[in-house]
Amino acid sequence: MTTLTTRRFPSRAALDAALAQRLGQAVCANGASAIMLSGGTTPLPAYRALARGPLPHDRLHILFSDERYAPSDSDASNYHQSRPLLDALALPAIAVARVRTELPLDEAAADYERQLAALLDSGVRIGLGLLGLGADGHTASLFGAADLERARGHLAIAVHRPDGMSAVSVTPDLLARVEEPVFVVAGSGKHDAIQALTAQDPNLTAWRAVQGCPRVQLWFA
Repeated sequence: MTTLTTRRFPSRAALDAALAQRLGQAVCANGASAIMLSGGTTPLPAYRALARGPLPHDRLHILFSDERYAPSDSDASNYHQSRPLLDALALPAIAVARVRTELPLDEAAADYERQLAALLDSGVRIGLGLLGLGADGHTASLFGAADLERARGHLAIAVHRPDGMSAVSVTPDLLARVEEPVFVVAGSGKHDAIQALTAQDPNLTAWRAVQGCPRVQLWFA
């Protein structure tokens, strides 16, 4: 059974500050660990704030919850949007698991799955994992029952998004390996999705995606 705890912040600024602080703690964790970054605009202020400070790290790895199938230097790319933080961390390329969108879509998904499997097989633990929440109740790039069904037995899959874009997304099997999954939600239009997640609506894609996780957090403003 998955336990959900919620944390409501009085303002967007308070959410951003708390997220930057929690990310900083995760960066400084001892041992071989990984952080899963989410896409979208919500976490970007925290990424940028964290990038301004000293970032000591010990055998840190980075992965992404999902990636739009766009060039890696495009504003649509989650990898590109997180570059200020990645550049500040100055990690070796091998420590950053990214979706290689220069490959054909299905090959990019298979390649990302191989990267994630190798990371897990090496003994690296995925500590903090950030997730977004769409107004339609999706998370990462998992938009509905069909995506969840195709995701069975995989760590990453290719997805055709409702907005017409394609993407590569992690799966519930991968999310089940994240020690501290945290939905981070802000912005207008998310009230109904937040309410459904708080109510643990069994039909909500985001809630279904984390059913393999013992504990999940929801941070919102």
